[in-house]
Amino acid sequence: MRVHIAGLGPGNPGLLTQETAALLASGLPVILRTRHHPTVAGLAFGGPVSDCDDLYGAAERFDEVYRAAAERVLAAAERGPVVYAVPGHPLVAERSAGEVLRLAAERGFAARVYPGVSFADVAIARLGIDGGNVQVCDAEDLRIDTWRPAVIGQVYRREVASELKLRLLEWYPADHPVRVLRRLGTAEERVEEMELAALDYGPFGYLDAVYVPPLAPLEDVRRFDGLAYVVRRLNGPDGCPWDREQTHATLRPHLLEEAYEALEAIDRGDPAALEEELGDLLLQVLMHAAVAEREGTFEFGDVVEHIARKLIRRHPHVFGEAVAETAEEVYRNWEALKQQEKPRASILDGVPRTLPALAASQAIQGRARRVGFDWPDIEGPLEKLAEEVGELARAGAGPEREAEFGDVLFTLVNIADRLGVDAEQALRGANEKFRRRFGEVERLAKERGLELRELDLVGLDRLWEEAKAGEG
Repeated sequence: MRVHIAGLGPGNPGLLTQETAALLASGLPVILRTRHHPTVAGLAFGGPVSDCDDLYGAAERFDEVYRAAAERVLAAAERGPVVYAVPGHPLVAERSAGEVLRLAAERGFAARVYPGVSFADVAIARLGIDGGNVQVCDAEDLRIDTWRPAVIGQVYRREVASELKLRLLEWYPADHPVRVLRRLGTAEERVEEMELAALDYGPFGYLDAVYVPPLAPLEDVRRFDGLAYVVRRLNGPDGCPWDREQTHATLRPHLLEEAYEALEAIDRGDPAALEEELGDLLLQVLMHAAVAEREGTFEFGDVVEHIARKLIRRHPHVFGEAVAETAEEVYRNWEALKQQEKPRASILDGVPRTLPALAASQAIQGRARRVGFDWPDIEGPLEKLAEEVGELARAGAGPEREAEFGDVLFTLVNIADRLGVDAEQALRGANEKFRRRFGEVERLAKERGLELRELDLVGLDRLWEEAKAGEG
């Protein structure tokens, strides 16, 4: 065995395992990750002892320290067996031990881990809680499930506690109770309870940890899991009768309405409204998934997995070996991958017939253009527009006039696309501009005691021009 990785326990020499004590006294050279650990002073070493404390001042980040420490251990192992001793348990919130194991495997060295009592073990005992569901987290690499209790280590200074507080406030309320375990595993051990907002008010040291109790699902309102729980409750046996009666068909108009309301918020440039409307739109996705789960057709997890796998598959330049330097290259690759996944008889297949007519026309013509079915320059569609307007003027009433008008719109969409204009958005903008100006016309008329229905075209046009001029 070339590399022995031993845990020194949380700080009380009495918690050192007999196996580790024997290993340290065996005569093998020992490299300490740090001498700044209460257990070290009481140890009996049988061989030469060194440490990695000098690495901390030479590195900007702890990841660099851990890598450098691992390299030092493996360099020593080239000369013979070596013991690497770390605080706590080597595999609980001790990233340097993981680096040693990784390098040992790469370089063909046998390695063995000697377990130690971790800070989490002591914290669970001190708090008197059931450790079966506790998650052990690293303050500098926080990954946490708010529905489970958490013991967070590596809170070794106040700046780390401040960063930890800000991260936790993304999910937990400011008054959520937390406990700080000071000098954990030593005779000076104590527990302080406080609100999350006050977490960083005091000093922190290397033997400190933070305990965060779980959130109840209905209190978990800042994470997606909390919303999903609410929707499951609404659709459950003891939930809301209205929600349980919904089908994909009955929810369809709500999905469409919420999508349009989100678009309206975007058009208005209103972030607060968009925040609300995106939530309403997300609710519709969850409701449709709940209906499907009730019917036994699919579950929300299937929806999430499908889109996640699609994104990974269609971005090989991010998640694979492909190269795409520009947005245009990304788009071409995306379309090629789509065609491989879903071969279609026509390039126009896949454009939903339920799209608004202008958006559908733009999508259809864009696909035809990609295979060369289009005029070579803008002069062609401009001439075609003049031709279609003439045909519209000559068309008879009824279906013929409707068809010719459709041809005019279709050609206008082609022109818009060539000019880089979104036809649907352009018409929305024109509608909004008319709403705004006509509203000003109404305001001016009311202000002057005028009745719009009684004004002739000249009077109306005068108000209209005044409203336009008022926009600056």
